[in-house]
Amino acid sequence: MTVSKMSWRPQYRSSKFRHVFGKAATKEGCYDGVPITRSVQDNHFCAVNPRFLAIITECSGGGAFLVLSINHTGKVDPHHPRVSGHKGHVLDVKWNPFNDYCIASCSEDATVKVWEIPPHGVLKTLTVPWKELQGHSRRVGLIEWHPTANNILFSTAYDYQVMIWNLDSPESVIKNPVRTITHHTDVVLSMSFNTDGSVLATACRDRKVRLMEPRSGNLLQEGNYKAHKASKVLILGNMKLLVTAGTSRYNDRQIALWDQDDLSKPLLQENLDGSSGVLFPFYDPDTHMLYLAGKGDGNIRYYEISSEKPYIHFLTEYRSHSPQKGMGVMPKRGLNVSSCEVFRFYKLVTIKSLIEPLSMIVPRRSESYQEDIYPMTASNRPALSAAEWLSGINKGPLLMSLKPGSEMMESPSDTKGLSNSLDSHRPQSRPGILQPAYIQDRLEAKDTREENGRPEDDRSRTGVSNGEDLALCSPPRTENELRLKFLKQQEEIRRLRELLNQRDVRVKQLELEIKNIKNQNSI
Repeated sequence: MTVSKMSWRPQYRSSKFRHVFGKAATKEGCYDGVPITRSVQDNHFCAVNPRFLAIITECSGGGAFLVLSINHTGKVDPHHPRVSGHKGHVLDVKWNPFNDYCIASCSEDATVKVWEIPPHGVLKTLTVPWKELQGHSRRVGLIEWHPTANNILFSTAYDYQVMIWNLDSPESVIKNPVRTITHHTDVVLSMSFNTDGSVLATACRDRKVRLMEPRSGNLLQEGNYKAHKASKVLILGNMKLLVTAGTSRYNDRQIALWDQDDLSKPLLQENLDGSSGVLFPFYDPDTHMLYLAGKGDGNIRYYEISSEKPYIHFLTEYRSHSPQKGMGVMPKRGLNVSSCEVFRFYKLVTIKSLIEPLSMIVPRRSESYQEDIYPMTASNRPALSAAEWLSGINKGPLLMSLKPGSEMMESPSDTKGLSNSLDSHRPQSRPGILQPAYIQDRLEAKDTREENGRPEDDRSRTGVSNGEDLALCSPPRTENELRLKFLKQQEEIRRLRELLNQRDVRVKQLELEIKNIKNQNSI
């Protein structure tokens, strides 16, 4: 007779993100005094990139939104200039993923407008857009940029239509979209692309989830599951999975996971709670982490996604007493890798008129760059032009490394219609870091001017202080702000010293290799 031994040890799942925790910014690191919109639209009301923060604000006599420098923390001037060219309330704003100075907005006035933001920020009220898109017959509730093609914008309105716009068109007022998708029988509540933009998923008020080929508008899949009413949909990168957030038949908040090739029945359903606020799902394809933030909640749940059962693994929950009305998300290229930050939210706290940055951090003892949590990620360079995409080409995103000292992607200098460009050597993707190659170029240029007997022209000097653009920095107003800038400067000096030490070690290694080769040849 054989006796099988039972292990008393519990089976733990190995994960490097098991202990991820949320760290809210201090009072000095928040944006205070922002009149956040009182709109009941279930949108994020906020958009972020490494240079600017855009927030839809409450105003009378039209619609407006605020654009602040990402470094302009603290109390916001109530008379700060705004972008206010819409005749109705602004419902959604989205930054162009390939140009940090281009933002699109949609409004109740049935138009979509694309704005050119000056390099120094909005110093006076903007009322004239770069492009105006007229084609919808009712208010436009949602806009999305194509993830890999340049200047391709999608919009959907209360006329149940999804329109595709080509911003490379020479007209300033575009009245004819490239294509109009008319599969929906009710208002589209959410849109999401896969990694290369070859599949578009939508969640509609008619309870159906649809998968479409965005260029032609052909319907690929349609799901209608009575036990789950989806309000938000999100394609999980290239995992052939998508997640929807909505409610069950008993009005419990619920998430469902679907196979992209079969929408007849969800792979998994999970009831969360009985609250009434809409769930906003956010997905990080680099770490395979899914974040769920409820409108009106103070907490954020986060999970890890795998391609095998049980698919979704609950990690933990960030708790806060401040309820969020909307959320903005910083692109990966704008994160602080020295503190092992893997995600950053910008919470809109209406009751305090506050925008609170919230960093999700992987606890590590080492201060060096952690390559295992920062794989190659999508850059700010488009993989395709609008004409190439419209001709039938699909291509994945161009990738970049977040490692300090690695070559960072520049914004395309040939972007049509947008003349804002900084020094070509300055990394636009991360304004807080100066690359060694850039420093070397500046020193060589200075030596050349001195040899020629010409003093350096003041106009050619780079406006950088503490590794930040002077145009994007506000002078310290308090002792705490001064201390923060000093600490930031010390951190920058430490990182540059570490980089120089690494290069010195590499030079010595190469010298030894050359010496060994010479000795072998002499023998």
